[in-house]
Amino acid sequence: MNWQTTKKAIGHTFSTLILLILAIVLLNVAISKASGKNPSIFGYEMKAVLSGSMEPGIKTGSIILMKQKSQGDQYKKGDVITFITKENLLITHRIEEVHAKGRYFTTKGDNNNGPDLDPVYIENIIAQYTGVAIPYAGYMFKWTDSSLGAALILFLPGILLIGYGFLTVWRTVRMAKSYQTIR
Repeated sequence: MNWQTTKKAIGHTFSTLILLILAIVLLNVAISKASGKNPSIFGYEMKAVLSGSMEPGIKTGSIILMKQKSQGDQYKKGDVITFITKENLLITHRIEEVHAKGRYFTTKGDNNNGPDLDPVYIENIIAQYTGVAIPYAGYMFKWTDSSLGAALILFLPGILLIGYGFLTVWRTVRMAKSYQTIR
């Protein structure tokens, strides 16, 4: 196989992969916007980390994958969980102590000086951290919550597809012209 054929195959594979990822992300965001839920992949929810309380392990602005809580889940010291507070805030912290046979917990952010003041009851746990974090992608994730970000998420794929179409036509015309001059 010569270099030109290899280069063409790599280009087509890369283009197909990019379009596939773009389609999956667009579909995921559109479904999550319509349902009012967070985007998820294969049953794992994506959440954006907006504070530095869990640094250096989880960087501010990261997207983390969380396994949604199911009936009968047991949590132990050291697990990283996301829970909802009285103020309806979502917080991701590590379990420091387990109380009353796992009915409530003392939590602490890795970067915080002391434990959280309020205990976390098992009913308030939303999900458990899987260990997968994508640094800085959370900034983009939160940006899509704005009206400008949501509009761009809807229009940008169309603009990219139109641009890709123009690029393909331009390459084809250029190849046809070079083919005619060779003859």
